[in-house]
Amino acid sequence: MSHENLLDGPAPTLLPADGPDADARAALSSGSTPREAVPAAPAASILWALLAENALANDGDPVAAYAYARTGYHRGLDALRRAGWHGRGPIPADHAPNQGFLRSLLALAEAAEAIGESEEATRCETFLVDSGTSVEEVANLR
Repeated sequence: MSHENLLDGPAPTLLPADGPDADARAALSSGSTPREAVPAAPAASILWALLAENALANDGDPVAAYAYARTGYHRGLDALRRAGWHGRGPIPADHAPNQGFLRSLLALAEAAEAIGESEEATRCETFLVDSGTSVEEVANLR
């Protein structure tokens, strides 16, 4: 998919391929669990997203999922800002380094809903759409 900006808006933000998520993915591919990989790449949103997804799906612990997802979300916001993002515009889901942030955002929506924070869940889902993706597209990255 091309990331050419055809609209009169901000260009898509693409996190660097050699950023923290690359270190995390390398640790995961060598057999580390997400929890074991955190010390190697604590700024990697993908690890926090994986921990949140596991807490929701397998542990039945939406409070822990919320904390993990919020950490991944904030680490991702920091990375996006360093990459030139100014609070709006596309964050393409087909760009692998962006996926940790987007998955953290979706997990945050799900965990927020599970703990009764419906307004925050809605804000997170709207953020995904405003970023040029959708709940479904991000869920399919899992």
